[in-house]
Amino acid sequence: MRTVTKDNITDVFAAYFGEDTDPRVKEVLSALARHMHDFAREVNLTHDEWRVGIDFLTRAGNITTDERQEFVLLSDVMGMSSLVDMLHSVPEATSSSVLGPFHVSNPPPLDVGGDMKRDFGGDVLLVEGTVRDLEGNPIPGAQIDIWQTAPNGMYSSQDPDQDIHSFHGLMTADENGRYAFTTVRPVEYTVPDDGPVGDILRAAGRHPWRPSHLHYIVSAPGFRNLVTEVFPDDDPYLDQDTVFGVRDDLVMTYTRQPAGSFPDGFALSGKVDGAYLRVDFDLVLAADPG
Repeated sequence: MRTVTKDNITDVFAAYFGEDTDPRVKEVLSALARHMHDFAREVNLTHDEWRVGIDFLTRAGNITTDERQEFVLLSDVMGMSSLVDMLHSVPEATSSSVLGPFHVSNPPPLDVGGDMKRDFGGDVLLVEGTVRDLEGNPIPGAQIDIWQTAPNGMYSSQDPDQDIHSFHGLMTADENGRYAFTTVRPVEYTVPDDGPVGDILRAAGRHPWRPSHLHYIVSAPGFRNLVTEVFPDDDPYLDQDTVFGVRDDLVMTYTRQPAGSFPDGFALSGKVDGAYLRVDFDLVLAADPG
């Protein structure tokens, strides 16, 4: 079309799709263009501002590596990751939460009752629960991919002094759907703010802090995969998570247990001679409709 104007360019864009375009592709791209064009018209976007945006995307691509995904971080701090999670959560199941940019593939096996704390300092935390379906039935053999920060607030992929699989483990729930492990209490930490995403946070007057949490990816045949987190109810950043990952049902109480009460069968049971923390967190999976 020769006569393209600021008022009809969105319709012209939609008219350029080929006849064999996948309907979902057409729907998504048409909506994306419509909202982008409306945004530019609403704020009267200038050339200089558009160039800043292009430079931002270029820098995000340049800083992204196998260990650091700046575009995932951007999605997180803009609330997109959490919004997509919430759009597709099943209300009766455990809420999903952000995957984050620091998950490491191929974690080592971790037995039920195994230990991730090893020789790191900090409070011992016993985490246990049951993986079950919406009717309350246990899901034996569910796979639980677990990861967290070290006590210094860094994930293994950020910290050259940690083994890449430090504080990562893959557990298979037992015949009763039960899982359990010992670790160190996670700490609150800042998301990386030394790149373009940090520039957005500073421009918006926002801090880069996340409340402390444990990450999970839970999977089982016939069920939807669940990506989620568990947060302690006394964390100072619980109500101001910079990536909007907190949900009511993911907030748990870490209860302090007295010395000598550590249960049998856990990897640290012979080492712990003082008080420790405990959290119970059941994981509820929804059936996979596909």
